[in-house]
Amino acid sequence: MTDPKSAPALSADVMTLAGELGAERSKPGWSTFSLAINDDQREIRDWTHAFAADVIRPAASEWDEREETPWPIIQEAAKIGLYGLDMNVNLFVDPTGLLMPLVHEELFWGDAGIAMSLKGTGLASSAIFSNGTPEQWSQWMGRCYGTADDVRVAAFCSSEPGAGSDVSAIRTRATYDSVTNEWVINGQKAWATNGGIADIHVVVATVDPSLGTKGQAAFVVPKSEVRGLEMGTKLRKHGLRASHTADVFFDNVRIPAENVLGGKEKLDARLARAREAAGQRARVPAAGQQVRNASMATFEMTRHLVGAQAIGIARAAYEVALEYAKTREQFGRPIIDNQGIAFKLADMALEIDAARLLVWRAANMSSALMRGETPDYQHGEGSMAKLKAGEVAVKVTEEAIQILGGNGYTREYPVERMHRDAKIYTIFEGTSEIQRLVIARAISGMRIR
Repeated sequence: MTDPKSAPALSADVMTLAGELGAERSKPGWSTFSLAINDDQREIRDWTHAFAADVIRPAASEWDEREETPWPIIQEAAKIGLYGLDMNVNLFVDPTGLLMPLVHEELFWGDAGIAMSLKGTGLASSAIFSNGTPEQWSQWMGRCYGTADDVRVAAFCSSEPGAGSDVSAIRTRATYDSVTNEWVINGQKAWATNGGIADIHVVVATVDPSLGTKGQAAFVVPKSEVRGLEMGTKLRKHGLRASHTADVFFDNVRIPAENVLGGKEKLDARLARAREAAGQRARVPAAGQQVRNASMATFEMTRHLVGAQAIGIARAAYEVALEYAKTREQFGRPIIDNQGIAFKLADMALEIDAARLLVWRAANMSSALMRGETPDYQHGEGSMAKLKAGEVAVKVTEEAIQILGGNGYTREYPVERMHRDAKIYTIFEGTSEIQRLVIARAISGMRIR
């Protein structure tokens, strides 16, 4: 073995090479990876956290019991600029992609039901932004939120009684009336957040049933300007009770032709291409070849935000359980002194952080468009984030109840409400089973059913 003291010094050539590489890799392309948030992101996160702690949390139990939309809290959020189109644009225009999930996590840390009332409008405005023209952005996105003095909410209507995970089963029809240059919409939508109480409803409807999902389009339906739009049953839910969810019925609802998102000419061209492709034999991808389509790309770009919501709920329950375990005494000592409790909390912290890292990765990937790049999805990263975070939220809130024991099962403590709120995250925006299907298809390149 060579004596370290006798080892030769690095040669000048090696030192020169190291210096050159160090200089080259100090450039931005080599130094962009970071898990640290910047000062602006931290300021917005802390501002949101303060609103969640001071305004949302104290009201959480009341609005959960009332099962009503918390209009006073939405109005207060609008007055300080936390609710509105400007805020949504502020969060979206972030090349790291982290601002949106940071804010979502803090709001849902405050209370998931109230936070969903604040963020549910984002589903409709995002659909308009993703599918609409710049002119449609200007015409409709502001109306989704209203103003600080006249607050509004919007609804995104996609699911139906017979079409949840299977979007190809959508039966709501949009038929073009060439005589009046209008679309006529008929059908029923289910589980619509803000459904019926919103003015702006963004409705996914089938234009050509023979084309499956390729024969669908999205339409802006302003309730105040049409006849035939009616709210059905308002659902009484297991969780997220402060968020309004209802069926919406469309009975010969007529809207101008230009209310189809993207424009009628673009829709006609897309349908023509789909009909042409339908006449050809579909190509079956080889094993290991990735399947890419516009729908998957769109979902992958938004699913991490649902994951961020779930993380907020899980973190809130974990913090309650941790504080309880440090102060609750049994047999003369805090219960956290017992490994059975301490290890539960360690696992909870571990799983929350692991889920957050998946969410942040997917968020950064989805923001590639803001950086002038194309998101490089390989393995269903958005689905991974949503799947992990949703299941972590359910597990962590359940363990929090277990740590609090009988107290956790009562409404005197918030963890039972958090557990009820968490469960939906393995169901809506794509069930856990659907997320696994998306991931399996992405890693195999095969149409797994």
